[in-house]
Amino acid sequence: MRDGTATRERIERTAMRLFVEKGIAETTIRDIAAGASVAEGTLYRHYPSKEALAWDLFLRNLTELGRMLQETHRPLTHAGDKIAAMIRQFCRNFDQDPVVINYLFLTRHQYYQRLNPRIPNPYLVFRSVIREGMARGEIPRGDADVATSMIMGIVLQVIDSRILGRRIPQGIETLADRLIDATKRVLYI
Repeated sequence: MRDGTATRERIERTAMRLFVEKGIAETTIRDIAAGASVAEGTLYRHYPSKEALAWDLFLRNLTELGRMLQETHRPLTHAGDKIAAMIRQFCRNFDQDPVVINYLFLTRHQYYQRLNPRIPNPYLVFRSVIREGMARGEIPRGDADVATSMIMGIVLQVIDSRILGRRIPQGIETLADRLIDATKRVLYI
């Protein structure tokens, strides 16, 4: 008996790609089923609705990215090194799988309010590192939420420009050192 994992993954990748290309509202169950080469009924065996599929994709991928950033910074000791490693990882993720980052970026306003604050997500991971760095004197004391928003803005604005088709010809990862330098200046480290 097959477990359906390959079919589920094909449905999810197809849905995410279509959601990025067309938008969630404009993408139909029929579009997803056709793109994944499955019957509509097969899709419903995995997800009760398009909305449930969209939410699950957002939550799972955001949580996975948050956990990846936690693992990236965990072996490091200084806040500046932790932030630099996380920015590099974030940029690498975009270059390796832009559909996932595009999807998270494009749907974040729609779903962020539904997040459980205990679930790791990139913002909370960065904020935790900044707070710890402030507590240890590695980053000047200040409002951790403002500092986190500023450094996330530096990184996300470049990604947003790339998503919108602006001229950023190289991979985002090649810009990591420039983004890291900018965040260090913002945080005064």
